[in-house]
Amino acid sequence: MSLALLRFALASLLLAPFFLSETKKVKIDKKDLPKLIAIGVFIIVLNITFFFEGIKRTTVIDASILTLIVPMLSVLLGWWVLKEKVYLVNLLGIALGLLGALTIIGLPQILTGTIAPEKLTGNILIILASTSWVIGAIISKKILKKYSSLVVTAIAFLVGTVAMFIPASTEYFQNPAWINQVTILGILGLAFMTLLSSISAYFLFEWGLAKTSVTTADLFQYIEPMMATILAVLILGENISSEFLIGAGLIAAGAYLGTLAKEAHHRYHKAHRV
Repeated sequence: MSLALLRFALASLLLAPFFLSETKKVKIDKKDLPKLIAIGVFIIVLNITFFFEGIKRTTVIDASILTLIVPMLSVLLGWWVLKEKVYLVNLLGIALGLLGALTIIGLPQILTGTIAPEKLTGNILIILASTSWVIGAIISKKILKKYSSLVVTAIAFLVGTVAMFIPASTEYFQNPAWINQVTILGILGLAFMTLLSSISAYFLFEWGLAKTSVTTADLFQYIEPMMATILAVLILGENISSEFLIGAGLIAAGAYLGTLAKEAHHRYHKAHRV
């Protein structure tokens, strides 16, 4: 939480001049503040908290593959909240994807009583992080019709900074000496997370989301597991289990049928109607 506080506090400071300049052109309506704050709560506070706590307990490989449920959740929530069209093939894909997620979480081990509680907790937290992200993206899609991605991102970062202050303070009082243990590599990592993982990534996501659908935006999540798996094996020395391969296969098939196949299915029926 200390890392999260520093990350979003620095990002908020860097975005502050641009945010103030932007709000001189477009005033923020008070009735929109609950939605803007909610975006920060879901995309920053809950997503980051669940993810950080989850990644401490599970592997990078499992966590990265479990994020593939994001596009499938987007289809479900897009259908429920935004009234987007959903076909039977999408529901089949979502069912396969959820089965794959349960396999990676540890359903086979749960049934045989060999599951490691720590890893199970970590995988569940990763799924909660993904769910929080999708809910925040759904809210963002509506609010971005009125405000720029810069305004939405800056307010989300500020909400994250305020929310992370209390748990970060608790960590400091528990171990005041942690600051002295920070290395140059740690400072470079913080700079990377602030400038690229925070400001650039969140701003570009909100900017892109304003120009496309939630489902299409979340399809780019497919890039993350491939890169994360390769780096986790090469850098962290993590192993790929048979349960992971089965679960990953089910999720990949489910992700295609649940999201990518949606457009192909739509074009097929549209062509036949013509």
